[in-house]
Amino acid sequence: MPLEAPARIVSELTSRGYNAEREAVTRLAAAEDPAAALERVLDEIPDDALVVRTDHVEAVLSTSDESAPSRSGSGADAAVDDDSPPTESPPSVSTGTVTGPGAESAGRSPVETKGYSSANRSSDPAQRSLEIVGDMTGQSTGTGEYDDFVSVFRDRLDRLGAKLRGRVNHRPATAIQGMAGGSEVAMVGLVNDIRSTASGHWLIELEDATGTFPWLVMKDREYADLVEELLCDEVLAMEGTLADDSGIAFVDSMHFPDIPRTHEPSTADRHVQAALISDVHVGSQEFMADAWNDFADWLHTPEAEHVEYMLLAGDMVEGVGVYPDQDEELDIVDIYEQYEAFSEHLKKIPGDIEIVMIPGNHDAVRLAEPQPGFDEVLREIMSAHDPQIVSNPSMVTLEGVSVLMYHGVSLDEVIAELPEEKASYDDPHKAMYHLLKKRHVAPQFGGHTRLAPEEKDYLIIDEVPDIFHTGHVHKLGFGKYHDVLAINSGCWQAQTDFQKSVNIDPDAGFAPIVDLDTLNVTVQKFS
Repeated sequence: MPLEAPARIVSELTSRGYNAEREAVTRLAAAEDPAAALERVLDEIPDDALVVRTDHVEAVLSTSDESAPSRSGSGADAAVDDDSPPTESPPSVSTGTVTGPGAESAGRSPVETKGYSSANRSSDPAQRSLEIVGDMTGQSTGTGEYDDFVSVFRDRLDRLGAKLRGRVNHRPATAIQGMAGGSEVAMVGLVNDIRSTASGHWLIELEDATGTFPWLVMKDREYADLVEELLCDEVLAMEGTLADDSGIAFVDSMHFPDIPRTHEPSTADRHVQAALISDVHVGSQEFMADAWNDFADWLHTPEAEHVEYMLLAGDMVEGVGVYPDQDEELDIVDIYEQYEAFSEHLKKIPGDIEIVMIPGNHDAVRLAEPQPGFDEVLREIMSAHDPQIVSNPSMVTLEGVSVLMYHGVSLDEVIAELPEEKASYDDPHKAMYHLLKKRHVAPQFGGHTRLAPEEKDYLIIDEVPDIFHTGHVHKLGFGKYHDVLAINSGCWQAQTDFQKSVNIDPDAGFAPIVDLDTLNVTVQKFS
């Protein structure tokens, strides 16, 4: 049976308000009269059901003359009629795989990917494991008062400073001021200011809970280029020698919280995959519905049988009033209708795929980070697939593999502040490396990224993730930093007039697929 039959069944179920498991669709497509079988299933499933499950279909087909003849193999193989032409799926390409430390994302040369034997499909929910860590939804306490800002920066300095104090002989700023000239000193603090001197050297002012102290980085030292990577408010350790008058310290070395080079990522115990996507932007005139439908159809094929998880890193909808004159580029102008349309598209995703979603800057949540998950009204609108909805950022653990999900607004700031060779939109994963190095997803306060003061800093990368997943910049890129897989997953929106005006050429219609047992990446293309 050609691919169009399962696709039509999914489309019909979606139009009736239902989602469906992949095996349920496969069995319906294999029936002698799929349309009649579908109608019988919908007549007999419970009134409160939102997902058509395999047992619903089996119950109908087992008592119906419409059931397909018995075939060997799994349901995915049974969907192929003996006399029908081979199934054709959307063109599949890969931008390369990631293996080994420091591997970069490959070029755009397409490499055909192969599907897996349907006999290997695992549909046993007992084998799955999904845990959420760091979801701050419902825990926001910030009021915007001065004390909130003091609390969040003290928490940042305490927690990230703890990762550095064991590596240097830290002294508080006030203690350093009282030491004799020529003494060897070290300090852990927040970067309070960065400026160049008339001689081309760099002056870095570090601040801790006791005060501030200036550190001079000489332009001819081997680590001087690290100054170009610094952002205000990040936590840093510096070692050096005090000047004769003790008024300044000459830097001999600097240390970042960083990912330990000894980090060994965890992997799943079986072959299972996760689709990492972001920036769907339903409601935009440029939302690529055809590409999304091809993606959803592909997920119903044997080639995608091991994709059991989908992580969606924000911007489900285009939103309203996000940028100037946005209303001229909207296909749906009501924010709730945008989410209703997104929910209909989400229903096309197989019902047996576990979905985790975080909000982004186009979504109907507060702009300041950390962003709590959606409110109850929007959760209800998107409830058909029963997704896990958590805050931005959050850590998700899939069968032992930890994934840090962050929408990625601060990447704009990193790319703007750092030299092009160190961070650019063409290689968004390299900008992500700097956030891993700083162990913070949005270190700079007061810039383009809106940050909300809380009792604790929810944006710190406390535990080292195995995968770091972002979106926002609408560019595709992946690579490894100290064995942490960093992926920016592109988007599902073609170039808008606004993007054209700011020279953004999006990578649209791509779906990175990660093997959780190896952390290898294959990119499926649907545009």
